Amino acid sequence: MPFARLATATTPTSHIGLGLAAIARPGYINLGRDHDLGLAETRTVDALRARTHELLDAAYAQGVRYFDVARSYGRSEEFLADWLHKNPGRNDVVIGSKWGYTYTADWTTDAEQHEVKDHGVRTYDRQRAESADLLGDRLDLYQIHSVTPDSPALTDKELHARLAEAAAQGTTIGFSTSGPAQADAVRAALAVTVDGEPLFRTVQSTYNALETSAGPALAEAHDAGLTVIVKEGMANGRLAEPHAPDALKAVAAQTSLGCDAVALALVLRQPWAGVVLSGAATVNQLASNLHAPVVDLDDEQLARLAELVEEPRAYWGRRGQLPWH
Repeated sequence: MPFARLATATTPTSHIGLGLAAIARPGYINLGRDHDLGLAETRTVDALRARTHELLDAAYAQGVRYFDVARSYGRSEEFLADWLHKNPGRNDVVIGSKWGYTYTADWTTDAEQHEVKDHGVRTYDRQRAESADLLGDRLDLYQIHSVTPDSPALTDKELHARLAEAAAQGTTIGFSTSGPAQADAVRAALAVTVDGEPLFRTVQSTYNALETSAGPALAEAHDAGLTVIVKEGMANGRLAEPHAPDALKAVAAQTSLGCDAVALALVLRQPWAGVVLSGAATVNQLASNLHAPVVDLDDEQLARLAELVEEPRAYWGRRGQLPWH
């Protein structure tokens, strides 16, 4: 598995990856985008390409070796491919992308619909070709985007055969999850086999101080040999200043680090967490995120943060109401 390369890295930040969901398209649901990226009209393709490359440079320089993109993240694959082309010697990075959503916002922030979900074979074939055109053999991991318990991707034998073929050719196959039933989706995916062998080698799920319900299932996935990637550790900005809950702010003050570092540290301490994604939109945010590995939380602080957990349906209901900025 290409993820074995991450285990050989010596820097603590090798367990933090950089996701490009927030910076490779002008509109997203993260809080604080006007502050981070400026007015919508200034978020041109060239401006966000430059911002993406700046973040990739900073992340690489500080030991980050996993980069996460998707077909639906605007021009994320294109921006990453450009960066890889400009830096041909950086062969020690691991690249993961996702298929299953099609970006439909046409580089606007006020589209009626920003992305369309389809887990069918035709969408896989089309998007796999699109990803290959941009990333070629640099694509290490290809994930089904946002699997839920009712996703046809869990039962489509033709799709499974296609994915197994890609795996036989050297691409790691994984899946991501979303929604209040993430644990059910993870367990259903663990049962998917092709010719008696498990199909999926990685899982990417939402886990943070507010939403911990997938934890037991992710531990099971880890025990089954999958690499666990954690997304939305910052809860789309709800755990960052100035939006963070008072309890998180208080613990952060005690550590003399940012709310973001504490929030990500809470995830990193999970024994099953292989890679925890930073969704930073600025170099300063990234630098603050990368302090997470040195945060040491005591029992009292952990107990205080545990009180922040929300009921999954309430958490996902609120997430679903976040506007595209």
